[in-house]
Amino acid sequence: AGGRGPRARRDSPHGTPQKLVPVCPQMEQEVSQFIQASGEPRRRFQPMNKIERSILHDVAEVAGLTSFSFGDDEDSRYVMVFKKEFAPSDEELEAYRRGEEWDPARAEERRRLRELAAQQEEAELERGPAPPGPPNDYKDKYRHLIGSEAAKAAARTMEANKAYGCVPVANKRDTRSIEEAMNEIRAKKRLRQAEDE
Repeated sequence: AGGRGPRARRDSPHGTPQKLVPVCPQMEQEVSQFIQASGEPRRRFQPMNKIERSILHDVAEVAGLTSFSFGDDEDSRYVMVFKKEFAPSDEELEAYRRGEEWDPARAEERRRLRELAAQQEEAELERGPAPPGPPNDYKDKYRHLIGSEAAKAAARTMEANKAYGCVPVANKRDTRSIEEAMNEIRAKKRLRQAEDE
């Protein structure tokens, strides 16, 4: 990048050379200064239009630099030029695309946390699934039905309901056999029929 006004060649899609586009001398001078500045790994240029960005990309390519455009809309898009030995990582490019400033310390911390999470995941996979625990006590499962105190203590305080459905509780405590109960019912029926006659 030097000499008397270099020009960037623009090829058409059909492979035939188009006319040469003159390169902005100010842009060329800034790129030359950037190359000579040893402590500067990257340089951000002011927002510019599409043609100027294209010219700057061509100048950077001729000078052996890497260049990327960043920005949301056409008015705020800018070009960042990197020296080959300081080529940006994918994380760095993503940060610039999001409109953030690149912080290597924060990126290193994120990378370290990702590695730690990956190591923990590998350790869990090596360990295998956790063995099943002991079966639960049935009393825990039915605690809402049987209560938490001892059965004898609970039985003393329980009171029977007066009726379950249509049959009174008193009838459920009947100790007679079925035949005895049927004979008693027949005897009552005969008595009623005798009274009606």
